[in-house]
Amino acid sequence: MKKLLCAVAAALTMTSALAWPDKPVTMVVPFPPGGSTDLIARTLIPKLQDKLGGTFIVDNKAGATGTIGAGAVARSAPDGYTLLVSSLGPYVIAPHLLAKVPYDATKDFDYLTVAVQAPNVLVVPASSPHKSLADVIAFQKANPGKMTFASSGNGSSDHLTAELFWQQTRTSGVHVPYRGGGPVMTDLLGAQVDASFMNINTAMPQIQAGKLKALAITSAKRSPLLPNVQTLEEGGIKDANVYSWQAFAAPRGLPADIKAKLHAAIVAGLNDPQVKPKLLELGFEIVANTPEQFTAYQAAEFSRWKKLITDRNIKAD
Repeated sequence: MKKLLCAVAAALTMTSALAWPDKPVTMVVPFPPGGSTDLIARTLIPKLQDKLGGTFIVDNKAGATGTIGAGAVARSAPDGYTLLVSSLGPYVIAPHLLAKVPYDATKDFDYLTVAVQAPNVLVVPASSPHKSLADVIAFQKANPGKMTFASSGNGSSDHLTAELFWQQTRTSGVHVPYRGGGPVMTDLLGAQVDASFMNINTAMPQIQAGKLKALAITSAKRSPLLPNVQTLEEGGIKDANVYSWQAFAAPRGLPADIKAKLHAAIVAGLNDPQVKPKLLELGFEIVANTPEQFTAYQAAEFSRWKKLITDRNIKAD
């Protein structure tokens, strides 16, 4: 009887997987509408629907630095009808920054693909006396704890990049956390703060307008958008490559055939000739790696940011 029940259950699972998707698929974005993660999810919806059929919708389930939405996905059935589309925070940063999160990032998800990534840029106001990365490092060494670096909040990508920068250059500055990127930009343009490691997507319009100066970029190689801006590594700073990234995941236990279909559709959507050029223009780099590659990358990033957060004693807001 037990064997019969197992066989029936397996048959039902196979039938369900073959029919997928026969009802709406919810892509949970654990942040408010309008941000980079929301943009990626909504940009891919038409392509996923064309490729897979069915209906895909976005549910912005924001709160607690993205962990509320991530926790909701982790508790959902692994049937392909609930997905997580998130930036790196809930996957590799929040578990170390917060006292408790409602999921285990190492066990509760099937990682599908990192869709895109974008580096951060060291920017200063146009009026700043600093004209190069070397200027900033020299100033900080001569004036420890004086230069102010703005971020969109404690534990944000721009904050952690500054902490990594100070660690790798053996310098120190003053971290000035804000609540979101808008106030950071306002005070940076007004020279109320000295610098920021701002995401390239956010910084580019003001760099192009001549209101901010880009001194270095955190990518492994120079960006096509800023070909004259050196990387941190070119400036002599090792192990300081940093990317903000957006990725797709599902509750652990997703059937293999649904995982394969989802992955193929997401990758095709990212490389679609109507989609890819727009993302590149915004400063995103297409990653579209395999589930195995993403799983390994998540583990590496999880360990990397845990060590930095612990070593630098970084706390949440």
